[in-house]
This record gives sequence, structure tokens and C-alpha cells, in this order.
Amino acid sequence: MVWKKGAPIGLLQAPSCAERLALHTVYSMQDTLKLERGNLSDLIVDTVRNMIVDGRLPAGERISEVQLSKQLGVSRTPLREALARLSNEGALDAIPRIGYFVRPLTVSEFDQIYSIRPILDPEALRLAGLPSPERMKRLQDINARMEKARTADAIIDLDDEWHLELVADCPNKALIDLIKQFARRTRRYEIALMRERKNVLTSTGNHKAIMAALRRRDLKGACAALRFNCTTGYAPIREWLVERETINTRSKGKP
Repeated sequence: MVWKKGAPIGLLQAPSCAERLALHTVYSMQDTLKLERGNLSDLIVDTVRNMIVDGRLPAGERISEVQLSKQLGVSRTPLREALARLSNEGALDAIPRIGYFVRPLTVSEFDQIYSIRPILDPEALRLAGLPSPERMKRLQDINARMEKARTADAIIDLDDEWHLELVADCPNKALIDLIKQFARRTRRYEIALMRERKNVLTSTGNHKAIMAALRRRDLKGACAALRFNCTTGYAPIREWLVERETINTRSKGKP
């Protein structure tokens, strides 16, 4: 019997292209067992995170390590590593001697955590100063790869890589650690955003505007463009969350 912290939440939408890709990943997971442990853990993290976003692992549900390891075709050791990572990024709640529970995606949490990056990133760039020509070339290359990427997970990986490369010269390492922390916290919300091609192009277009300002040696303008970039995902993600919560409420029979 499945132990739930609250009422079950059903599937929220028909499988999207990205969901079908995630399902393909689940059923082909046996082919990845020859990967080194770190890569396997990354793959499990991405797959389970997508299962949470898609509703295949409903909010409040207790994770059965036995059932999930069989479903994914992996042993329980890398699965436990992946679940611990998902707990650290806020996707799961860990209860000692009981296990992991799926944390809901909520408008309230999103409002609180998504407003932090527009504060942190521009300050890190201000402290980092104008990037070297070599770093600018790396930023351009990463952005080009992001434009060509076709899965939400790959796109978000490249987006995170671009932002960290941009502020790599920031002397305040505590600030960089905070940026990494909030990137992990917001990732499960951004999966839905980056499944839409138009949102990917908006993000890469913002990156180009930031790089253009840096080429003009306009650090202040680049910081302003970066702040704008960190806010453009807010409206579409929040709209998706509101719709999701409305569907959840109806599925539980509430007026």
C-alpha cells in the first residue's frame, strides 16, 4: 500500500513530447548501467524530477525505493544517492526512519524562491567585472549549444553553465554558492518553462543582449540585462502553476 501525506493528485495533462522522452529514458535505463556512478546518478535525478513535474510521482506520495528501482531498472544504491540530491534541492522531503515524500510544486514556494536570482546574479556580475575575450568566447559557445539542445534537462544544464561562466570571476564565493543553491531549488519549476521552444529562444536572446552590453564594455547595462533575464520566466511558470493547482483542486472535488 502506498503511504501518502495528503490526498493523491492525478496526472495533470496528456503526455508531452518531453514526457514521452522521459518515459523512453525510464524504459531504456538498463542500457545506462555501464555508465560511471556519477553519470547514472545524474540520469536518475533528471528522470525522477521529471516524474514529479509530470505528476507520475504525485505530491505527498512516499517514494518506494523498491518499486522505483525496479521501474527504473537500477540498483537501490544510486537511487538513494539521487533521492538525497533531490531532497537537498527541495524536490523531496526526507523524514528519518520513514523515507522520502514528494514535495508539491506550489505558487507560494515559487514566488519566494524565484525572486532571489534577479538580486544575486547581477551583483555577482558587478563584482566579477568585464569578462576576458576568452570567457566571452565560451559564453557564446555555450549559448549556441543551448539554442540547439532539444530536451528541457539539457537546456537547463546549459543555462546554468552559461550563468556560472558569466560570473566565474566573482571574488565572493559565498555569493556564487547561493546562486548554485537557488539554481537547484528552481530547476523543477523551470522544466515546464524550457519544454516550450519559444521560452528557450527568449532566454538565449536575453543572453545575447547581455553579451552585447559586455562587448560595449557597458557593465551596468549588462547587469540590468541580466536582471531582466532572471525575471522573464516568472510569468509563464506562474501561469502554469496556477493552472496546475486549479486542476489539482478540481481533481480532489473541491468547489
